Amino acid sequence: MAIEVNVPDIGDFKDVPVIGILVNVGDSIAVEDPLIELESDKATMEVPSPVAGRIAAISVNVGDRVSEGALILTVEAEGVTAADAPAQDAPKQNIPDRPAPAGGAITDSGFGKAHASPSVRAFARQLGVDLGRINGSGRKGRILREDVAAALKASAAPVAAAPTQGGMGIPPIPVVDFSKFGPVEDVEMPRIKKLSGPALHRSWLNVPHVTHNEDADITEIDRYRKELDDEAKKDGYRVTLLSFVIKASVSALRKHWEFNSSIHPDGDKLIRKSYYNIGFAADTPNGLVVPVIKDADRKGIIEISRELGELSAKARAGELKSQDMQGATFTISSLGGIGGTSFTPIVNAPEVAILGLTRSRMAPVWDGAQFVARNMLPMSLSYDHRAVDGALAARFAATLRHLLGDVRRIML
Repeated sequence: MAIEVNVPDIGDFKDVPVIGILVNVGDSIAVEDPLIELESDKATMEVPSPVAGRIAAISVNVGDRVSEGALILTVEAEGVTAADAPAQDAPKQNIPDRPAPAGGAITDSGFGKAHASPSVRAFARQLGVDLGRINGSGRKGRILREDVAAALKASAAPVAAAPTQGGMGIPPIPVVDFSKFGPVEDVEMPRIKKLSGPALHRSWLNVPHVTHNEDADITEIDRYRKELDDEAKKDGYRVTLLSFVIKASVSALRKHWEFNSSIHPDGDKLIRKSYYNIGFAADTPNGLVVPVIKDADRKGIIEISRELGELSAKARAGELKSQDMQGATFTISSLGGIGGTSFTPIVNAPEVAILGLTRSRMAPVWDGAQFVARNMLPMSLSYDHRAVDGALAARFAATLRHLLGDVRRIML
């Protein structure tokens, strides 16, 4: 019986590009075997097969854009023999075998069919190289940055289509042949960095960033955290300071709702959100990802701690789903386990603020009569100045500092 396999629920993403076809017509597959790869601006997603059988037909090509419900392929679940199956070595993509252009016009059709990431596409456009005329050297024929550079170098004539300026009128960084000065090696960037880079660049260019720095006295709250953590270890999880900062942030967001908003597309209004989903930057071997604690206002320290551990483990294993990274209203980036005194985190638009944490330190604090040793946590609050002004940012940071000064305030 022939069964049609469609794109499943992939969250809010639409018109997501197909970056890889992982099967051929005639292949035998099992349930949950990956069929295609999709690439959003946040993550790469594999679409698994819901049935076992043999691939009868493939309805998408690399470069196509698909949304939920789109037909991917057809599986013959029974009654198909090897003699009936198409050839096993059918090509997975159609990339023309042509030399790089020598200053010709770049065609949109070539770019549309090319198997390349958004950053490589932007790089190619900057250099005036037609991706439709390049054979990729990456996995499954994917075009890499070095393939574009090699195509440019192989071109005999200057690239006439090379722009004189980058996006928004910004002059582009000149292309330099570093091999003239010494040995070099091209190292492929992890996929996560390829995906997050353009999103961060977009936020940095579109959001007027301001960063407000503040110190919070966490002496008492950290003492209580250690007590909870000793008990948590027995049950196989940890209680970190981030759990308390998440709870304190929710309380501060309730008081200063502008930080839990987004700018309306018309630019004249703020979208006030009545839910509190807190994203947190998780360090993985392949780069930073941002899982989300949903409905953090309805969860206690223990539940948040368990969920932090589970999501962090999934992030390190590369097992996060798209829904695990969607819907954040406010983000926290904690570098406390590494070090530092302050930094400027980039606002994760369309959010309007992000909180950065660095390593706490013991410092002498005047209590009105004498200096006493206190555990101080540096906080760096970056915000979108269109939605938040400096005075409001200072009040939010002061509220957060006050809440972190006494664990009882967080529990209110």
